[in-house]
Amino acid sequence: MKLHASGTGLAALPPDRRLFRELYYRDTARAVRFRYGLLVLDAVTLVFIVGTSFIPRSTAVELADTAFGLILLAEFFARLRASPRPWRELVLPATLADAVAILCFLIPGLGAAAGFLRALRVVRLLRSRRILMRLRRDFPSFRRQEDATVAAVDLAVFIFIMTGLVYETQHRSNENIRDYADALYFTVTALTTTGFGDITLPGRWGRLLTVVIMFCGVTLFLRLAQSLFRPSKVRYPCPECGLQRHEPDAVHCKACGHILSIPDEGD
Repeated sequence: MKLHASGTGLAALPPDRRLFRELYYRDTARAVRFRYGLLVLDAVTLVFIVGTSFIPRSTAVELADTAFGLILLAEFFARLRASPRPWRELVLPATLADAVAILCFLIPGLGAAAGFLRALRVVRLLRSRRILMRLRRDFPSFRRQEDATVAAVDLAVFIFIMTGLVYETQHRSNENIRDYADALYFTVTALTTTGFGDITLPGRWGRLLTVVIMFCGVTLFLRLAQSLFRPSKVRYPCPECGLQRHEPDAVHCKACGHILSIPDEGD
């Protein structure tokens, strides 16, 4: 999306929308810091959800839930305010998942486990073109291991979400799943197809959930293994045909033969 600084572009927007549009869509220094801050916020949120799952619910925990919910709600509305098409943004699956997670923070009775859906935002941020470009620019190690990093994050997010789903659907009726540790143990053994059998999900829906965990987990594991063990390539768009990935020492594009000038980091 191309944003203009004058005319009907940024200068014509109200001050608050102009600020939010900059923070979410431009590459100024404070916008970059803001988006990195969102990544940190998501990480802290996940740590909080996991950590509080092992302790009894108390007034302090519920107050912390509410505080997180209010922060995430403010960020949610800021994102909608920044969007050129807020109604279209509002019906996106990732936005709806954010809304569910925020409700679960603000109304603890709905079940804090659904807050694991907040992990979907990490995936969305790592799919953002601007975030990826900034990470490639700021962290050479990320640039070299981008595919493996993204695949690992996808797998971790899947485990977080499935653990929360297993816990929320089973802890009231399944005596073998008493906390997140039990749910995490079952999720990992199921997605690796190890299946020790000491914990099972009874009923038709429990079996279907187990199948989903196994099928999707194996797929994500294979993708991670592929990205780790296949020969590494560099991302450099060919000026002639646009091919993105090349061998690190490539001189010519393997698709069209155009001469490449891939930057050498001197490693």
